[in-house]
Amino acid sequence: MPLLEPDPGALRPRGTGAPAPDRVPEHRSAGTPEPLRTELSELLGAEKVLWKVSDLVRYASDASPYRFVPQVVVVAEDIDDISAVLSYAHGKQRDVVFRAAGTSLNGQAQGEDILVDVRRHWAGVEVLDEGHLARIRPGTTVVRANAALARHGRILGPDPASAIACTLGGVVANNASGMTAGTTRNSYRTLSSLTLVLPGGTVVDTADPLADEELARAEPALCHGLMDIKREIEADPELVARIRAKYEIKNTTGYRLDAYLDGNTPVEILRGLMVGSEGTLGFIAEVVFDTLPLDRELTSALLFFPSLTAAAAAVPRFNEAGAMAVELMDGNTLRASVSVAGVPADWADLPRETAALLVEFRAPDEAGRTVYERRAAEALAGLDLVAPVASVTNTFTRDARTIAGYWKARKAFVTAVGGARAPGTTLITEDFAVPPSRLAEACEALLELQARHGFDAAVAGHAAHGNLHFLLAFDASRPADVERYAAFMDAFCRLTVERFDGSLKAEHSTGRNIAPYLELEWGPRATELMWRTKRTLDPAGVLAPRVLLDRDPRAHLRGLKTIPRVEAVADPCIECGFCEPTCPSGDLTTTPRQRIVLRREMTRQQPGSPVLDALLGAYGYDAVDTCAGDSTCKLACPVGIDTGALMKDFRHRRHGPREERAAALAARRFRTVEAAARLAVAAADKVPGRVGDRLLEAATGAARKAVRPDLVPRWLPQIPAAAARRLPATGRVGAAAVYYPACVNRIFGGPEGRPGPSLPEAVVAVSERAGLPVWIPRDVTGTCCATIWHSKGYEEGTRLMANRIVEAAWGWTAGGRLPLVADASSCTLGLAHEVVPYLTRDNRELHAELRIVDSVVWAARELLPRLEIRRTVGSAVLHPTCSMRHLGDEAELRTVAEACAREVVVPQDAGCCAFAGDRGMLHPELTASATAREAAEVTARSFDAHLSANRMCEVGMDRATGRGYYSVLLELERATRP
Repeated sequence: MPLLEPDPGALRPRGTGAPAPDRVPEHRSAGTPEPLRTELSELLGAEKVLWKVSDLVRYASDASPYRFVPQVVVVAEDIDDISAVLSYAHGKQRDVVFRAAGTSLNGQAQGEDILVDVRRHWAGVEVLDEGHLARIRPGTTVVRANAALARHGRILGPDPASAIACTLGGVVANNASGMTAGTTRNSYRTLSSLTLVLPGGTVVDTADPLADEELARAEPALCHGLMDIKREIEADPELVARIRAKYEIKNTTGYRLDAYLDGNTPVEILRGLMVGSEGTLGFIAEVVFDTLPLDRELTSALLFFPSLTAAAAAVPRFNEAGAMAVELMDGNTLRASVSVAGVPADWADLPRETAALLVEFRAPDEAGRTVYERRAAEALAGLDLVAPVASVTNTFTRDARTIAGYWKARKAFVTAVGGARAPGTTLITEDFAVPPSRLAEACEALLELQARHGFDAAVAGHAAHGNLHFLLAFDASRPADVERYAAFMDAFCRLTVERFDGSLKAEHSTGRNIAPYLELEWGPRATELMWRTKRTLDPAGVLAPRVLLDRDPRAHLRGLKTIPRVEAVADPCIECGFCEPTCPSGDLTTTPRQRIVLRREMTRQQPGSPVLDALLGAYGYDAVDTCAGDSTCKLACPVGIDTGALMKDFRHRRHGPREERAAALAARRFRTVEAAARLAVAAADKVPGRVGDRLLEAATGAARKAVRPDLVPRWLPQIPAAAARRLPATGRVGAAAVYYPACVNRIFGGPEGRPGPSLPEAVVAVSERAGLPVWIPRDVTGTCCATIWHSKGYEEGTRLMANRIVEAAWGWTAGGRLPLVADASSCTLGLAHEVVPYLTRDNRELHAELRIVDSVVWAARELLPRLEIRRTVGSAVLHPTCSMRHLGDEAELRTVAEACAREVVVPQDAGCCAFAGDRGMLHPELTASATAREAAEVTARSFDAHLSANRMCEVGMDRATGRGYYSVLLELERATRP
């Protein structure tokens, strides 16, 4: 056992109460049972089968109020894996559920047997026909697909609020639409073709001219069954009329029966049926969309009304004026949104009855926008608008930042309201549609129904299309609360169907919570045709049982998940999954959502439970050690949950007293530590070639085993040589700024084989050329931004160094009169923000007076306007660091790069490299996984320069790509060198 092996029990939940009724039972502690585990491992390969109880638990939750623990999770890599799993399930009478992003709100991504992950290996976009078509793999997010299309001036029709996280496979499988898609721009209307795998294993490409002929040979009974249903529907004029009428408004309840009317052949019918089928009829392996023009000229307004019904009554005005989006938000939604970064704080004081409409017009050019602005002004005339708080303007604007803020608040509806719910309560998201002309009446009826059942729901929705969402919170561990919810659902469904002839699901698809009400909406005749459709395509019932069709009238009450309280920073999480695409460990171990899901299951368990012990045993590596700590999850989370900070706290909890004392001693004597580190790097550099690398790898490997893998870095061949012993000479008199070379740039040198100055020399040189000389204090050695200690959870070491650097910076900058320029983005973030919680009261006051500037920002804003560019390279690829995202400095990185290169590219899959100081040396597999997609994009072509703004991130990207990354400021020095 390693000398400093942490005790998993240190992370045992504190104050665990009585075991929860929905806890994972003790007999599941061993994970996947035999022979299921062995058989699937032999069939697919052991690396594709996730079997530990921690794996099963982390996949048991999605964004819905349901929780079902699978027997096994399969990470499928290709269609062959899908076919093999389906064949196995047929032979063993098992069932299969497909899961991609897990952003579904009704339990569609959960299964109780074999769950297949179709996100990890299923991303990719191919733009066709100059952007008019897009071939997309099912694990690709909507945001990623639209980024590829934007350069062609095109966009996808569906635009769900969860676009940052939801994937196209799920969008099509649920016919998710969003703010602007309505009934004309959704998947059903804009899907050109798809490739699917039927339950029997047959692969169908609906674009293939021979597809019908081949399907008839492979699945004759299926083809006959589909055509029989088509003929039966067409022979019933009343049913035809009913089907057409149901899709005049948004509707995703049940199977898409108009596919039988719109398709003339089995393959054409299949293409339509797969949209909104929720993985119950086949696996969608690829989609081809007809794209739409991306209208970039916008004018938008957030208009406030005295009541929800008053806002709803105004919707027709803006529809008639040609608005692309008219979004409704009630008072509960608006007030909850103050937890979202950038939302005015005074929204918290809005009256309960207040409501707002977010109205947006989009045009292809300036002339079109001017026309829309005139129409918007006409629509505003005579409206009963209110301005109950100072931030309300009730005016249309072209300002992109303001508009983005409006949409950020709107898209955070579920998460912001969910984050504000009472602790321990489960969140239910409902989604229905009525004829748009009856929206105001429906709002009034909904408010009355909520009050009658004791709910105070938040309401928002796509008002232009008569589509409303509302959120309810209740305690799923209390039977009385569950029955209250059940009574409300019965009344709500009858109200929607019997009074408004509406859709019980407008865009979230049927799911587990509306399946029991399918016949209420569609009637027995149409419902039976849906059951026949399921039997025709999936006679063995292999795919997603009980997800869309369920005859149990109380099925929607089965599997409701409790939400036990966890650490305060994570407790608001509603498990939406918005954080997952940005997480660097998502394809290796766990995501932020999964870390919280696992923590909640620990809390559900009673002390001494074998399930709890198994979860704790896996959590150290899967959650704590392989978290990069970059906190980009905080940026993606609409309510700012920082799971990275939680993992740092857990690292602290695992430290023993010896470890904490050693870390604090290193902080006190950092001048010696720094010198020793530089000498060690210099000595290592003298060991020759690959033989030396192998020796150093062996030596550090042995030390890691003896001490602890999460403490001793592994030697990597990409580690740069040592920095020069002395920093450049500078003068204090006449200096425009204090230059703080980060300790990483005082220890490590620049990229191997690249001639020219070091980074400190380059910063000094370009500042001098611009007439803004900088001064490097002689006593910077032995100081640090404290990130070394903070990232590992060493609180005393962090406190010591944080206070030391702030006191030193106060003196260097003459009490904040000069800016402090830091040359590593992570150091800038640490100095500007992360040290603050560790400062004494006096030092917080000093810190507030400091002006801390990243060197890239210094160059972009202060130096570039004063510099002459003398030479440029042809192309440069950028790696924006995660610290730059936190600081908001990405634009400045591009600005400097564009001064130095004629073509600048930021990879569409750029993300956190997860090198995270030394974490990439502690766990190289983390950086390899985090950078895989970005590296593939970078190495697909050649670039003249590979640029970033943090030395260790550059090392990480060197290792990932085999290309030499270096600071953009080194390129700026070369570009401006006389």
